[in-house]
Amino acid sequence: MKAKNFVPLSAALIFTCFAAQAAPADVALPGDHAFPESLSSSADGTLYIGGLTTGGVLRIKAGSANAEQWIKPGAFGTRSIFGVLVDEHTKTLWTCSNDISAAGILGPGDVTGSYIKGFNLATGEGKVSAKLPGAKALCNDIAIGPDGAPYVTNSFAPEILRFDATKQQLDVWVSDPLLAPPEGGAGLDGLAFDRDGNLVVDTYNKAELFRIDAKDGKAGKVAKLTPSRALVLADGIRQDGNGFLIVEGGGRLDRMSIEGDKATIATLKDGMVNPTAVTTVGSTAWVADGQVGFAFAPKSGQPHLPFTLYAVALPAP
Repeated sequence: MKAKNFVPLSAALIFTCFAAQAAPADVALPGDHAFPESLSSSADGTLYIGGLTTGGVLRIKAGSANAEQWIKPGAFGTRSIFGVLVDEHTKTLWTCSNDISAAGILGPGDVTGSYIKGFNLATGEGKVSAKLPGAKALCNDIAIGPDGAPYVTNSFAPEILRFDATKQQLDVWVSDPLLAPPEGGAGLDGLAFDRDGNLVVDTYNKAELFRIDAKDGKAGKVAKLTPSRALVLADGIRQDGNGFLIVEGGGRLDRMSIEGDKATIATLKDGMVNPTAVTTVGSTAWVADGQVGFAFAPKSGQPHLPFTLYAVALPAP
């Protein structure tokens, strides 16, 4: 005798596979000044979002659609928050804190300069603070290297820095004229290490891609990569399997695969206003539509509200 609600096993398995690939709903961030410049995620699926104009860090716990203030604006001497990155090994949330008052964005507090700031991932208490050296510095984004150290891009200089935990300071890891920012614009931005330990970086205004060979922690050749199509305002990068996810401020989330000095770009989502960052939770890519162009040029228009984190189901590589 057959049960009335009998479903063939193969059909049930197919349904389960498709259900597992479905992305959760998009998340709206509170307020009309969120301007999320970066975001990251922990192993349990919690999202952390930095505030460009407001400062501080929002947190969205796994399974929730509500953003709560986790690190208060101005806490631990922070100003405007750019890059945000979870470091599971050291249980640290790394952030880039910048004084961008010269651009008309005051942010909280009155600390000058550009810093990498580390917060206890469990308690939110500040524990590491290191200033970027040099007269012109803007800490933009962060990646954890094969050696476990944080590496940061300086958008105002052609350099990538490495945090030395022993000395508690940032040292220039590589400096190369190829990485120089345009006059009056932003240079180095997103970065991520590949499976071989080499570093892939992009530049914002020029939207160029580079690979920096690395061996035994030392920087080697800087090679310019040729994308399969032109990028527009290249921003955050995260490793994705054997390749990468990259967002374009022109409105896209892409999957990027690199072979030799060529980068193949495949668009996964288009039509966003001005996305700035991406992180992954399982088979979902979360994209922050930061709309930071409106923050730096308020006369150009008003941001589209609410500020949104888009959930994008990732197809198999």
